[in-house]
Formats: sequence, structure tokens, C-alpha cells
Amino acid sequence: MLPDHISLSALPLPTIVFNIQGELVQANVVAQEALGTSEQRLRGQHLRDLFSPEAEVTILFNRLTPYCGVSDNTMCMRSNNIPISLHLSIFDAGMTAIFVPEARRSEVEQHARRHEMAEAVARIALEMAHEVKNPLAALRGASQWLSEQALSTSNKEAVVQILTGVDRIRDRIDSFLQVGPHASVRMEMANVHSLIQGVISYQEGIYIGRVFDPSLPETLLHAARFTQALENLWQNALEAADQKIEWQTRMAPLVHLPGHDGQVIEISITNDGAMIPLDLRDRLFEPYVTDKKRGSGLGLALVERVMLEHGGRVSVDSGKGRTTFTLHLPIKVYDGEEKT
Repeated sequence: MLPDHISLSALPLPTIVFNIQGELVQANVVAQEALGTSEQRLRGQHLRDLFSPEAEVTILFNRLTPYCGVSDNTMCMRSNNIPISLHLSIFDAGMTAIFVPEARRSEVEQHARRHEMAEAVARIALEMAHEVKNPLAALRGASQWLSEQALSTSNKEAVVQILTGVDRIRDRIDSFLQVGPHASVRMEMANVHSLIQGVISYQEGIYIGRVFDPSLPETLLHAARFTQALENLWQNALEAADQKIEWQTRMAPLVHLPGHDGQVIEISITNDGAMIPLDLRDRLFEPYVTDKKRGSGLGLALVERVMLEHGGRVSVDSGKGRTTFTLHLPIKVYDGEEKT
């Protein structure tokens, strides 16, 4: 019932098709899940049967014209009272309704805020590289030269302390620059399973599970940078797990990534450790935010940066005895030039 060039199952948001009388004739899987019932049970229901308040639905329906879609963000689903944003539009055989549940809208906004944070961190990293690394290198060179001179024992010890402090500062700057932008990120076709296998190291007392989808295609990515992200997730899981870590991969047909119209790979790593505190969860991907006694707090910020470079995203879901980090990676191919 949709226009010929649109496939309802490919749409990532809950989408419903109504005939010219306003009766439901089709609903994609995402819409069925959101409404909590099957397409068969939904058929024949009117827009007013699905969303409320009825008066607002009627007003929105009456405002609809063939030339312009209409939207309202003050409605909710009748089945569960979850707030939604609703968008209606007309095509030749009827009308489409796309609705975004509040939880999904909040998730999208959260990813947008985190991307803004990642870009801000990248700019700071570039400034640090310019303002700090060059004078630091000069300071180390001078200290190294001093250490090679004929000095008293106490003076030599002082120079060694200077060199140790300079190297410590340099290491911290290098770590921070990992979450900065990489201008020359060379992409190549790679198998995500090979990269995951490469970061796994067996640990005594930890069961490591792998549930891989063997049909996943290779995709265009920066193997070294993406491996860094996987290593940080793996190290994070090792530090948190009690007895079990599990990797999973699959296709994610219902996930839509901004700027990407193709398929998406989902990679997740789950550990059975303690729940991440609620007050940290929203800030977990910011630099220097951590609940660990040791560590820089840059590992997950690097994961966020790498996924941003690849047009993907990272998210976390944590409950009692189960924490999962999920990567959504767009499938891209190389054929003379990068394309999706």
C-alpha cells in the first residue's frame, strides 16, 4: 500500500499505513512492537483508536493536506500511554503515520549530545597537541642532555625525576589525544569477527562466550582504530566481570544510523558484574568519567570517538548482574571509492 519505491519493513521508525478511509492496512514490525500487538489485530482500526487524546488526533487529521505533512508531539499511544511524536502524510492510496516514542526520542537526543561532546573533546585535543607537546619535547631534550653531563649524585637524581615527570605528562597527553580526531583515517575492508578474536585473551575463572552471526559481511573500517575500541570494551568487561563475558554479533535491521541508508551490524559485549551506577550512566562516555579506582577514564571516550569516526554509535544497558555495551556499525563497501 506504500508508494512503489518505499519498503515498509526497511523503515527504522514505527510506521503505519492507512487507506483513504483512515483504516489501518499495514504496520511494520517496529510499530507492532511499540503498540504491543500484531498487524492482523491492528487491521481496520482508525487512527483515533491507536492514539490519544482523540480531539488532538482529529485536529491533526483535519489539518492534513496532499501538499504538506503535519506533526504533533503532545500525543500518546492508547495501549500503554507512552508519549509520542506523531507525523502524518498523504500519498495516492491513503496516509502514513510515523510515530516516535518518547524513550526513543530521548535516546536520539542523548546520542546527539554525546557526539557534540566528542567533537568538543577533539578540538581540545588538537589544542593540547599544539600548545603542549612541542615545548614538552624541548624540555625533555634539555633534560636528557643534562643527564649525560658530569653532575653530582643529587643533581643527577633531580634530572631523573624531571625526565620521569616529563614522560608521565607525555603519556597522559598521548592517551588523551587518542580521543581526538584522526585526519588520515585509512579505511579498508575487514571482518569484525577477526578483530574481536584478536582482542580476546583467556582469563582464569572467566567464561568467555561467543555468539557470532557467520553471515555478517565484511565492512569498510579503520582496523587499528576499531581494534582500539574493541580492546577498551574488552578490558572494561574484564575489570567488571565476576564469572562470564559474552560477545555477540548480528544484523540489526531495525536500527537506523544518521546519514546511512544501508544495513547495520550490531556488536555487543556483556559481563555479569555489578550494575553501573545510575548517576554515571549518562556521562560514561565523557573523558575522565569512571567508577574504577584505577584507570584514566578515557577508554569509553575513545570508543565513542571511534564509533563517531565510523558513522556508528555506542550505547550501554546496565542492570543487576548484567551490563551490555552495544556498537552499531554501518555496513560500507569499497569499490574505487567509499560508498554505503
